[in-house]
Amino acid sequence: MARRPRRPEELLHLLTRAERLSVERIRSVLDEFGCTAEAWRVLDLLSDGAGHNMTAVAEHAFLPAPTLTKLVDQLVDDNLVFRRIDPADRRRVLAQLTPRGLERWQQVSRAVRARWAEAEPLAPEDQDALRTLLARLGDAWEGTPAEGITRAAAARVVGRGR
Repeated sequence: MARRPRRPEELLHLLTRAERLSVERIRSVLDEFGCTAEAWRVLDLLSDGAGHNMTAVAEHAFLPAPTLTKLVDQLVDDNLVFRRIDPADRRRVLAQLTPRGLERWQQVSRAVRARWAEAEPLAPEDQDALRTLLARLGDAWEGTPAEGITRAAAARVVGRGR
């Protein structure tokens, strides 16, 4: 029997499925800390102590700017994050973890790592290979506009084409 050709939408489906199942696996841990996956992503980025502008935080958390603003407002209200003026460009604001935010990030991250290790979905060498492939894929596509996609082609992909 002939094998079906591999199509881009199959890869997209596999990537989406893996991301959703991964988040679902750690959601109960995040819930224990009153943390959403998006808030965890923000805390993770800010855990380096460098301070990041809102554009970088939005990109890391995969959130549109207005949604990120509401989330950061909540994290500020919870004394997990603070905002400060960027000394290099006083028009910009940097977000940084408070000491309490760093402690929370450490607690949540330990619990997430423990939950992830329980399942051991991939051997360490497979995790390394997958990490390398996904990084390469992201690097290749980052900043690459979806040029050349016509309205008709896009409609066919979503099943509305003629």
